Amino acid sequence: MFEDYPGHIERLQEVLNRSVERSRKIPFMPLDDAIWALEGTLEAFIMEASDELEAAEKSGNLAAIAEAHQKKRLMSFARSSNSRMAKLDDLGEYFDLHFRGV
Repeated sequence: MFEDYPGHIERLQEVLNRSVERSRKIPFMPLDDAIWALEGTLEAFIMEASDELEAAEKSGNLAAIAEAHQKKRLMSFARSSNSRMAKLDDLGEYFDLHFRGV
């Protein structure tokens, strides 16, 4: 989904890494912490895309407007509970494997 946005992938990885580190120190609800971290980052992506769309609309550049609109749509879809965030089985299995009994 984010193949055209490698910086966004890096940011998602960073928040997951921070979540893992927090969970190693305080192993209280590590899966919930990771989900909240992802959701917060995805919300930030939506806000950033909204700002880009607003700037593009002010510029009047139709190509930039279309690109920014598409980016905002993608970021909103990524955050939607009807998309990938609704299927967190792999993330849950990862946390079960790495934090069971911690």
